[in-house]
Amino acid sequence: MLKISADDSQAVAVVSAIRSGDLAGLKRQLDENPELAKARIVDDRGAERTLLHVAADWPGHFPNGPETVALLIAAGADPSAPLIGPHSETPLHWAASSDDVAVLDALLDGGADIEAPGAIFTDGTPMSDAVIFAQWRAARRLLERGARTTIWQAAALGLLDRVKEHCVNQPPPSLDQVTNAFWAACRGAQRQTAEYLLERGADLNWVGYDRHTPLQAALETGDADLITWLRNRGAVSAAELA
Repeated sequence: MLKISADDSQAVAVVSAIRSGDLAGLKRQLDENPELAKARIVDDRGAERTLLHVAADWPGHFPNGPETVALLIAAGADPSAPLIGPHSETPLHWAASSDDVAVLDALLDGGADIEAPGAIFTDGTPMSDAVIFAQWRAARRLLERGARTTIWQAAALGLLDRVKEHCVNQPPPSLDQVTNAFWAACRGAQRQTAEYLLERGADLNWVGYDRHTPLQAALETGDADLITWLRNRGAVSAAELA
């Protein structure tokens, strides 16, 4: 497998073509070097990414993104190849993290594994990245394309029926899992789901991610109805708990 330093002129040229949407330039480079489609670009930390990772990289939405993805896959790029480095996210994880629905669709159309593991923080699927980074358009498109959801992912998306299914499974979710799902529901501005999970024993003032309580997560959404409901139930910020 071809590996190229990120500082190498060939890497610079192909990355530039991808990010600028220069399809003709990209095709020319792929024709001149057929191994390039499967190449890995190695950064100064030793992490190895594919050209499809480049196409899906933050902030995403590069010109001709879907066409670039299709061109690379047609040339032999593996749409499910993981990053080699501190985590093993696939290009689909990165498209989900960038809320780049068009590139996400192109990757799935090209055969990307919608349930591939490797997400940052959870080692989960692309859905994990979409929900963790509040990329709701990508999360809902993954849902439309058949993605499965954990209880906290379902809660964040307001999929109350799925949350209830998780809660009646045997064994049922632990109280910590219920609380985590409640926090996610507040982050996703899903009051009905939050109400259900609070009734099942979720900790109203759990200090979760980024040292935020469910109220603080809700405040970031700006959902006045949810915020008022939480305050009326006794929800407070982490600073108020200190």
